[in-house]
Amino acid sequence: MKRILVVEDEDVIRDFVVLNLKRNGYEVVDVNCGEAALDVFDKSGGNFDVALLDIMMPGIDGFTVCKEIRKRSQSIGIIMLSAKSQEMDKVGALMYGADDYITKPFGPAELVARVDAIHRRVTLMNQSRQEPSEITSGPFILNERSRTLKKNGEVIELTQVEFQLMEYFLKNINAALDRNDILSKVWGENYFGDPKIVDVNIRRLRMKIEDEPSNPRYLTTVWGHGYKWTS
Repeated sequence: MKRILVVEDEDVIRDFVVLNLKRNGYEVVDVNCGEAALDVFDKSGGNFDVALLDIMMPGIDGFTVCKEIRKRSQSIGIIMLSAKSQEMDKVGALMYGADDYITKPFGPAELVARVDAIHRRVTLMNQSRQEPSEITSGPFILNERSRTLKKNGEVIELTQVEFQLMEYFLKNINAALDRNDILSKVWGENYFGDPKIVDVNIRRLRMKIEDEPSNPRYLTTVWGHGYKWTS
C-alpha cells in the first residue's frame, strides 16, 4: 500500500487532497497541524512513503515539520504546499530537506502526478539490487544495493533525490550534464514544477559532500549549461 501523511490546516484543501489521493490508491493519514504530524509520524515508527506538508500553519510550521521528519528519515519523500510563490519559499523548503514544492492553487492531475513521481523514487530507493554494485570516484564510494554514499569511509546521509543525483553524476564522470537532462533523469520527463529545483538540490548536495561548498572540487558548475562531476 502507498502510504502518505497529509498535513494541512485548511479543511477544504485537506479534504480535496485526501479525496484525490485515495482515488489514486494511496492510504492517507491526515492531520491539521505540525504538532499532530510529528506525533503521528513518531507513533507510526515513520511508516510513511511520502509526506505532504503545508508551510503556513499555526504552531509548528511546515518548514520545522519538514526539518524534523528529515532528521528521522532520509528515505521518505517530502513535498511542501504553500499559497506563496516567492522564490525564497521554494529555496527554503528544499534546503530544509523537501524533495518538491507545489504552489496553491493546484489541480488534481498535478497533485497526483507530483506525488506519484516522489513515490516512485522512494520505491526505487528501498528496493535492493540482486548484485552489489559500487561506483568509486576519488574518496567517494556509491553503493547502489544499499543506496549509500561514503566519503573517506564515512557515510554521508542522502535523501532519495540526492542519491539519484549522485548516481547520475558518477555514471557520467567528467561529462557536462545539461540542467534539463538532470531534471528529466531525476524528477521525470513530465515534471510539472520549477526547473530551478535542480540548482537548489545541487546546492544542498554540495553542502554534504564538498569540503568547501562555495568552492566545489567535485560537483562543479558548467556555466550556461549545467553541472559536471570531476574525478
